[in-house]
Amino acid sequence: MYPRLLEHLTTAVVLLDDQLRVRWLNPAAEAMMGLSLARVENSCLECLDGEEGQISAMLLKAMAEQHPYTQREATLLVATGEQVTVDYTATPLSADELLIELEPRDRLLRISREEALIARQEMVKVLTRGLAHEIKNPLGGIRGAAQLLERDLPDPALAEFTRVIVEEADRLRDLVDRMLGPNTLPHHEPVNIHVVLERVDTLLRAETSHVEILRDYDPSLPNVLGDESQLIQAVLNVARNGLQAMEESSTESPQLILKTRARRQFTLGVERHRLVCEVGIIDNGPGIPESLRESLFYPMISGRAEGTGLGLSIAQSILHQHQGLIECDSRPGHTEFRLLVPLDLDPESVAEGRRAGPAADAAGFSYK
Repeated sequence: MYPRLLEHLTTAVVLLDDQLRVRWLNPAAEAMMGLSLARVENSCLECLDGEEGQISAMLLKAMAEQHPYTQREATLLVATGEQVTVDYTATPLSADELLIELEPRDRLLRISREEALIARQEMVKVLTRGLAHEIKNPLGGIRGAAQLLERDLPDPALAEFTRVIVEEADRLRDLVDRMLGPNTLPHHEPVNIHVVLERVDTLLRAETSHVEILRDYDPSLPNVLGDESQLIQAVLNVARNGLQAMEESSTESPQLILKTRARRQFTLGVERHRLVCEVGIIDNGPGIPESLRESLFYPMISGRAEGTGLGLSIAQSILHQHQGLIECDSRPGHTEFRLLVPLDLDPESVAEGRRAGPAADAAGFSYK
């Protein structure tokens, strides 16, 4: 009975001997580490050498002192090459048996980050709308007064100055409109996400010749329910940011990767989706400064001297209109933006998405 209980726990459980060799794993531990018991039995787990051997050292200490030990948010490098954040407790059962319970934290930490990101984005949206209202009202008055003044000027040459007032008022109005993001509701229909990426790829290749652009697609993805033109704009804004960052920093062998993957049982905000489309945009540029990462999606925030700070803000607004969001991980030499959109699981749309696969191949899409 007890092995059955352990096998059906969602918590990963590992039993080690006094040399930290594996004696038993439950299925949850196998899934988390990407290893089977048959493969690692009587051997040491490489992932326990994470954090410069500190985990192994603490496990040996717990065994030597015969005292339980708990650590929060430790990082394991599992067999798939991914880093997993876990809370773990090591409990000595005897002089040569150590029981480890591992609770993955990545999903909870990511959900917390996403909720904070969505809350900040909503706050910025409310502030921007209020600011836009307060700016556009007096701008309309200034523009109208300048036009009336132009009519009454005795010298036509002076009209040049009133035209400057009108043009600058119009420029500010356009800037405020761009801050507000798309001013039309998205027209949702089944969209093949690879058609979107191929359009972006064509536009980027027209803008640069020395950046290598690679495509790594999952052709099995069904259609996304969304607005094709707005999705193109969102992906283009993010990809163009990476392109410009690499060009301005004179990155050696600059490379941009457009990648698609499916995420199953994935939570966006507070809603769990059976299937989510992930569009990855990866560059090997200088990375995003630490000081900008928390405010990256705010309007008018930019790390580039020539940047307007509106591209990422508009892209995030578009993803929100599609019940999705954008995540970002960055370090020098590797910056990855992930555009996450719930997939349309309606049978008819899924069928259309599958039928689009051969057509996509015929159109010259390259898949890895």
